[in-house]
Amino acid sequence: MDTYDVVVVGGGPAGEVVADRTVRSGLTAVVVEAEAVGGECSYRACVPSKALLRPGAALAEARSVDGARQTVRFLGSTLGDTVNPRPYPLPGGGTGTELVIRQERFQQQFAADVPTADAVVMAATQRPFATTALEEKAGRAAWKTVPSWALIATADKNIPPAAQQWMARRAGSHVTEVNASHAVAVSRPAAVTRVILAAARATR
Repeated sequence: MDTYDVVVVGGGPAGEVVADRTVRSGLTAVVVEAEAVGGECSYRACVPSKALLRPGAALAEARSVDGARQTVRFLGSTLGDTVNPRPYPLPGGGTGTELVIRQERFQQQFAADVPTADAVVMAATQRPFATTALEEKAGRAAWKTVPSWALIATADKNIPPAAQQWMARRAGSHVTEVNASHAVAVSRPAAVTRVILAAARATR
């Protein structure tokens, strides 16, 4: 069986950017995309430095890697198909890559339950996020020792609700579920406020 230093699960163009950066650093990478289940990768043909795994092999390979096996359970995010990568200068020199959701796709992807007028403003003023945010390792997990509260948006298209639920269970969180998009703080502010107040009162 082939082995790789990094397995990128999903993410569409964003995932391919991460894989490309990984390969440029001298490591090997494989991309597992939703389109692999019966389709082509987002650029029609993956560059030679990467591999695109196909149906059964994709899931088998991903599930064999610690960390990836948890992620592959929760396929369903459509974020990768809606972002555009673009370069930006790094403080110490060189170039990084940041991602931004295409404005014409923003409401459907990020804020489907927000009034169109508000979603248009959100799309125009969104802050891009650097691909390094997907690459950096987390430090000590606070949820192992600190009480936590989770508000799960069951209509989230960025982070699959099943993934949110799994993370909340793992952390032993106090869970509230609402039928909302990723922009739950905008579309359901009262629900968000109740969770925050409940956490504040419980930890006084």
